Amino acid sequence: MAAKDDNGREQAEQIRLRAGELPAVKLTADILYRLVAAELSATRGGYDMASQTLLELARETSDPRLAKRAFQFSMVARDLSRALASARLWAMLSPQDPEAVASSLALSASNGQTAGLAAALNARIEKADNKEQAIAQASAIVNKMSDKRLALEVMEQALPAAQRKLPVAHLALSDAAWAAMDAGRALSEAQQAQRLDPESEDAAQRVLEYGLKVDPEAAISQTRAYLAKNPERRRLQMMLINRLVERREYDAALEQVAAMRRYAPEDFDLIYSEAEVNIRAGNYDKAQVLLYDYINVQTQRRQSINDKASSAVADASDARLLLVQIAEKQNRLDDAIKQLDLIDDSSLRFQAQIHKAVLQARQGDLVKAKATIDSLKPQDVHERTVSALTMASIYREAGRTDTAVEILERADKNIPDSAEIKYDLAMLQERQGNIEGFETLMKRVIEIDPENANAYNALGYTYADQDRLLDEAEDLLERALDLDPDNPYILDSVGWYLFRVGDNEAAVEYLQRSYRQLPSADVAAHLGEVLWVSERQDEARKVWKEGVGLDPQNETLLKTLKRLGVTLK
Repeated sequence: MAAKDDNGREQAEQIRLRAGELPAVKLTADILYRLVAAELSATRGGYDMASQTLLELARETSDPRLAKRAFQFSMVARDLSRALASARLWAMLSPQDPEAVASSLALSASNGQTAGLAAALNARIEKADNKEQAIAQASAIVNKMSDKRLALEVMEQALPAAQRKLPVAHLALSDAAWAAMDAGRALSEAQQAQRLDPESEDAAQRVLEYGLKVDPEAAISQTRAYLAKNPERRRLQMMLINRLVERREYDAALEQVAAMRRYAPEDFDLIYSEAEVNIRAGNYDKAQVLLYDYINVQTQRRQSINDKASSAVADASDARLLLVQIAEKQNRLDDAIKQLDLIDDSSLRFQAQIHKAVLQARQGDLVKAKATIDSLKPQDVHERTVSALTMASIYREAGRTDTAVEILERADKNIPDSAEIKYDLAMLQERQGNIEGFETLMKRVIEIDPENANAYNALGYTYADQDRLLDEAEDLLERALDLDPDNPYILDSVGWYLFRVGDNEAAVEYLQRSYRQLPSADVAAHLGEVLWVSERQDEARKVWKEGVGLDPQNETLLKTLKRLGVTLK
């Protein structure tokens, strides 16, 4: 009889789930206590404990709301395993909730669990009333897959044949192909979406972005043709201008801005955009005229009775920052300082004065620079940290390393949990030859901020450079590379480590990658040395000559040449 009752309860539970009803669970004192404890734990940052408690309660009560809450807290705690378990339970308890199902599928995809994913997405799209929304959700889920080529295959299989006539289907395939590094396919799918919906700005954006990789001239031409018919598409207009600037086609970019201003003469933000392009083109005088016009417009807005809540102050301050940039490029530091003092935006005022102190130090007036920083009233720990780091940097650049160390040591006592202060202090101590102090502080930085790629890199490079603790150096640099795989400083360190352990071929590969991104004298010194000992002297001399051209007084490069007995002609 008991088995029959259990079977009946299970059938009733399944009917309730399909109907989207909440479970009939009595709120006991124990459940209430655990709920309150979980929420309190979350408010104190204990998301791990909170998510575990809520997941257990969701399993006991079959309440999808608790499973959803457990999922949310697990994501905050970055516990992807528990988040996946919570999402699956949430989807099981609330199968009609599209957010629950999408969360479960997305996390499964991000964890590499893709078996049956295409079929599940296909079924969701077929059943959905809003096909476009379902396809967009499927695309977001597939994008979380780490294997992008497999993701493209899954996206293709997930799209029902009947829905291939929808532009959004081809946009989804276009994005998946781009992620899979198939630019030709990405462009083809974007063009098909545009044929199905000639007015689509989303399709036109992809034709430009993906087309630039395949046939830049054609992509730009097609985009201009689209904009000639749709001049109101401001987002695409700005995207085209930015891409033209990146290609250093400044005249073409300015022509596009002019076309926008003819279409929308009251769009005063275009004055600012035109000034930005002129700065990139080196037309500083023209840019200054435009920026002063823009500031006048924002001043009038600010004075207008009907525009009290506008962004005029912030917009004018942004323009003044560009004027500062121009003045610095022309070495008119007094003018740059005057513009910094005119910045009214309260959110920028602190940073403006910090910048002013740096410029005063560049003028050689450390007394004024210190007075500027001392006059500031930092509002929080961040501003106190920035003040100390800036003051130390000013003294370091002036050759007064001992004073810079004293400033950071005081700051480290006052703000003991600042990884930034400890990092800079460690680097100064390394410069002074205090390797023990450097190591202690850098290890502490890693404890405070375990995601700090620069700290792993600094410690790993130091071990490699001193040709000691190479096993530890390997571990540190591997971690740095995992956190920031394209960082040229880290690539340089890895190359130098590989040289130390005798793998010259791999060392050259990493150092060349670093040098392509960061053509500096330091990297040139390392790359040249590895090439030199690899019997590639002509290449080494070429790299070293480039390094000397970049920085004739670079200490690392000069010491390398002296140690190897090389004279460059």
